[in-house]
Amino acid sequence: MSTTQIDRLRGLLEPLVAERGLDLEELTVTPAGKRRVLRVVVDSDEGVQLDACAELSRALSAALDADDPMGSAPYVLEVTSPGADRPLTEQRHYRRAVGRLVALRLHEGGDLTARLLSVDEEGLDLEVPGVKGRKPTRRRVEFAQIARARVEIEFNRPKASGDGPAEGTGGPAAHHQDTEHDENEEEA
Repeated sequence: MSTTQIDRLRGLLEPLVAERGLDLEELTVTPAGKRRVLRVVVDSDEGVQLDACAELSRALSAALDADDPMGSAPYVLEVTSPGADRPLTEQRHYRRAVGRLVALRLHEGGDLTARLLSVDEEGLDLEVPGVKGRKPTRRRVEFAQIARARVEIEFNRPKASGDGPAEGTGGPAAHHQDTEHDENEEEA
């Protein structure tokens, strides 16, 4: 799908997402056999509940049916929240990961895995775990130093106050696949 078509879809769908207090994180259209999949990824500071995905899916579906930006080809609308392994690319992504363990690839200085303590306009305050019984140390990393970043999955993560979304919110569990839109019912 061309950039102008993605821009048109974004222009149509983003206001509906924002009305519900969510951020439109990603919008993709991919071929899937004779159909296409329109995938809308949304998130918020509180995470995204399954009910919110379902309600948003209904609203987006109605808007898509009314405006017809997908044309006459059949498509499937998929509304979901980002998975835990998605890259951290925006300040809001880091803010939502405060309290979590993050893996950073730095432009200079290699890789770093540390607990994210706080985020501001310039960068991150981290707690680097101690090695071989040593105490953890604090470290400051500026956004300009970060080449790539993502949250590290922890099965026994320590729970702290203000530690991001509650368990069971956001991520792959908050996934809703809406109805199939097929205007050409001539398929066998």
